[in-house]
Amino acid sequence: MKILLFIFAINIAYVSISTIRLIIMMKGNRTAASLVSFFEVFIYIMGLSVVLNHIDNWVNVVTYCLGFAIGVFTGSLIEEKLALGYLTVQVITKNELSDMPQQLRDAGFGVTAWLGEGLSGQRLVLSVLTKRNRQRELVEQVQAIDPQAFIVSHEPKAFVGGFWVRRVR
Repeated sequence: MKILLFIFAINIAYVSISTIRLIIMMKGNRTAASLVSFFEVFIYIMGLSVVLNHIDNWVNVVTYCLGFAIGVFTGSLIEEKLALGYLTVQVITKNELSDMPQQLRDAGFGVTAWLGEGLSGQRLVLSVLTKRNRQRELVEQVQAIDPQAFIVSHEPKAFVGGFWVRRVR
């Protein structure tokens, strides 16, 4: 039973760390990803060696697979809580005279605004740069100002320039 628990726990740890390492690397932080990979591989070798030493029992293999699956889930939860990186959120509101840009700036968000042409007239279009861990706050604030606003977000790979960029780092 101890071996099963060890295999299960070590695989959850391994895959969780692996998921976090991959996300850190995708965010462009090679140094941190390299450091995390050291612990990732150490844990992997520990778990795999136990499984290979006890491969004669199919329950050990199933436990390894189950630990792997739960590790993927756990790693994604951890990454969601860490909320690493930034988002660009586009907000489109029918009220082209809205003071939403200033309200969002006052709340610490970087906002660029312009008028656009929608199907039935002019729209105020906002491009908002924010840290991922403030996404919910931003969406709630936009919806409080205009519950009908259209909101879409994406994760920028990189950004250069602009006065606000110095403050978000």
